[in-house]
Amino acid sequence: MNIIWLNHRDPRHPQAGGAEVHLREVAKRLVKTGCEVTLISERFPGSQEEELIDGIKVLRRGGRLGVHLRAPLLMRRLAKDADVVVDDIAHAVPWWSRFATKTPVVGIVHHVHQAVATLELGPVLGTAVKLAEKTIKPSYNNIITVSQETKHQIEKQLGVEGSRIHVVYHGVDHETFRPDGEKFSRPTLLSLGRIKKYKNLDHILRAYDQAKKRVPDLRLVICGGGDYKEHIVDLAKCLNLDDVLFVSRVRDEERVRLLQKSWALCTPSLVEGWGLVITEAAACGTPTLAYDGSGSSEAIIDGETGYLVKNGDIQALSEKIVMLNQDEKLRRSMSNAAVQYSNKFDWDTTANETLKILEASAN
Repeated sequence: MNIIWLNHRDPRHPQAGGAEVHLREVAKRLVKTGCEVTLISERFPGSQEEELIDGIKVLRRGGRLGVHLRAPLLMRRLAKDADVVVDDIAHAVPWWSRFATKTPVVGIVHHVHQAVATLELGPVLGTAVKLAEKTIKPSYNNIITVSQETKHQIEKQLGVEGSRIHVVYHGVDHETFRPDGEKFSRPTLLSLGRIKKYKNLDHILRAYDQAKKRVPDLRLVICGGGDYKEHIVDLAKCLNLDDVLFVSRVRDEERVRLLQKSWALCTPSLVEGWGLVITEAAACGTPTLAYDGSGSSEAIIDGETGYLVKNGDIQALSEKIVMLNQDEKLRRSMSNAAVQYSNKFDWDTTANETLKILEASAN
């Protein structure tokens, strides 16, 4: 099967995130089954216009804005010989490939942006993005999404019939993400990922500030970059949290080590489609603290593999941080349960289920 795949970013883009991990893990497995996968994405400084990544042919055209014009034009030409087109909607705005080609098109929605678009982009651009996202309904007959909660949001907020939405969970690379000996000797709370306003890292800082009064040797490591980082660094200074360790970028090996050695991961995002880092942490034996009400609610078994806290309840978040760091028996129990739960998710299953949907759409 010949597949044309559109995504704003490819796996080697400096700002690649969970959506691009999903893309790479699924697409490279499709290639191994005999599929031909061509990815069209934006260029970035130092990138090649064409590159082969794990058997995936990557074609880079245009920049952050130009890709919206150049990618559909290239897709339209290449799709004449393709069996199916995949519109990977990682950043709210659809590619609208259905209106540019007669080749069947499947959309992938990682999470719904209606609740965060205005928060991140302001009232004017945010409203435009929300309106664009609502065109997902007429744009796709078949949609793949990553959790039941996100499926529910697509139905309720975007008006798409549930029969058109297929839930295919993210996997995890168990060869890379696995327990590895003892944790850090000092209680360590980890935040790992892009620093965006909707990710609520300010809540982590305030909860950490409260928790340190009861766990004085507690340490917070914030790993990642983003347009909200300066605000978070300034807030840490205002709260006199001089011991918070900020790390901009780390190599893959160090990222895995942090997930293995930290005592807990904290991801109180307003919205998460699934929360890939939660499953990666679980596979490393690290429980997660998150807000309830999004894909995180399925990535975590509350009270067993981590804790789900009411959205915005910083006091409750702080209490759970203290509980995990003061109770070694609880921590070990959650660590073991997290590893067991993570074993339910693997990329081979994700790729196989995705392939079935693509084949059905192509036929």
